[in-house]
Amino acid sequence: MAYLDLTNISKTYGTDGRKVQAVAPLTLAMDRGQIVTFLGPSGCGKTTVMRMVGGLETPTTGTITLDGARLGGPDRRRGMVFQSYAAFPWLTVAGNIRLGLKYRADLSASDREDTVNRFIELVGLKGFADSYTNQISGGMRQRVAIARTLAANPDILLMDEPFGALDALTREHLQNKLLEINRTAGKTTIFVTHDVEEAILLAHRLVVFSARPARVLEDINVTEQLGPDDRDQALRDTPAFLSLRREVQQIIRAEYIRAEAEAAHAP
Repeated sequence: MAYLDLTNISKTYGTDGRKVQAVAPLTLAMDRGQIVTFLGPSGCGKTTVMRMVGGLETPTTGTITLDGARLGGPDRRRGMVFQSYAAFPWLTVAGNIRLGLKYRADLSASDREDTVNRFIELVGLKGFADSYTNQISGGMRQRVAIARTLAANPDILLMDEPFGALDALTREHLQNKLLEINRTAGKTTIFVTHDVEEAILLAHRLVVFSARPARVLEDINVTEQLGPDDRDQALRDTPAFLSLRREVQQIIRAEYIRAEAEAAHAP
C-alpha cells in the first residue's frame, strides 16, 4: 500500500447553474520519503490537488489516505507552506518557530530551545531571533514560515511555491536544505512550482499537469534518470539534467498550444 494515496479524486466548484471543474478524476500514489513536484500551467489545478491533500479543500469525488487512514480536515500530520508570507507579526522570529513546537510532546523545554535555534540557523536567520516579523523583509518572513512548519515535524510537507519570492541565493540555499532534510529525515513532500529547473532538481518524481481541469500528463521518475539523491546545484549543468529539462519544457509547451487551440474553438 502506498504511504499517500489519492484515488479517483476530482474537484468541481459552483452550483448546478454554473459548474467549473478544477481537477478531473485522477489517481496518484506516493511512497514514504518521496519528494513529488507538481508542475503545470498557471491555474491548472495543481495547487487545488495539494490543498485537497492538506484538508483545505474537500474532494468532489474520490478518497485520500495517509498510511492507510482516510484524511479529512487539516491536522498536525500535514505541514503547509504557502507562497504568501504566513508569519505572525505579533511574535518574534523565535516566537513564530516556537509556536510550531506547541504540540511536540517529544521535546523537553531545553530541547525546544535547541530546536528553535537549529531551525533559525537552518533558514539563515541567525541574529534575528528577537526581531518581530513586521521588522524584517518579506523573504525573511517566508523563511520564518518554512522554519516553523519544519520544526513542527509533520509527517508530510505540502509546499506551494514556497521559494518563489526569495532572492536567487536564498532560494538555492533552501532548495539544498530541503534536499538535506529529506535525506536525513525522510520527509514525504508535495512541492508545487512553476520553475522547471526547481521541479527537476528537488524531485524524486515530477508530475506534469494539463491545463484546467487538471489531469496527469506525465509522471516522470526523476531519480531513475538523474541518479541517487545526493544532489546539489551543480546537477543543473549535467547532460542528463539538461536533457530532462528540454523534455519537460516540450511537454508543457505542447500543452499550452493544445489548450489555446481548444479555447479558440470553444463556443
